[in-house]
Amino acid sequence: MNSRLSNRIWASLLSLLLWVVVGITAIGYVPVAFALEYNKEILVEADFSGRDLTDSSFTKANLRQSNFSHSNLRGVSFFAANLESANLEGVDLTNATLDSARLINANLTNAVLEGAFAANAKFDGAIVDGADFTDVLLRDDEQKKLCKLAKGTNPTTGRDTRDTLFCP
Repeated sequence: MNSRLSNRIWASLLSLLLWVVVGITAIGYVPVAFALEYNKEILVEADFSGRDLTDSSFTKANLRQSNFSHSNLRGVSFFAANLESANLEGVDLTNATLDSARLINANLTNAVLEGAFAANAKFDGAIVDGADFTDVLLRDDEQKKLCKLAKGTNPTTGRDTRDTLFCP
């Protein structure tokens, strides 16, 4: 009787251990991103490159000189965020909120901003080569500034930057 109980205990422990290993392994392969909140954080020179940050929030965060290159930023809120000199090369900002954000001297090379809300955003000195601004809500003065800088074609969408900004 004692050895039968001992065998059951060992079998239960091994089963539990197996489930723990499977659970840990499965967590490492979950493709779904969890939305994160970095609201009002000071993240100067932070490295978020190559990350999936879908639906995360960086409202009023200081992200000066941060690196978001090649990240998935779909639906992200950068409301009133400081993205001065940030690297946003090749990012997907589809349906992102950039209202009142400071994108001064930001690198938006080959970025997709389709459907983003960017009213009152500042793009002074931004690099927009190959960026896609399809259906982006911009102030007229910012649109005119961007048209002076705009060139190239977005490699993901195949759209000409100047066409997406309705440049003359």
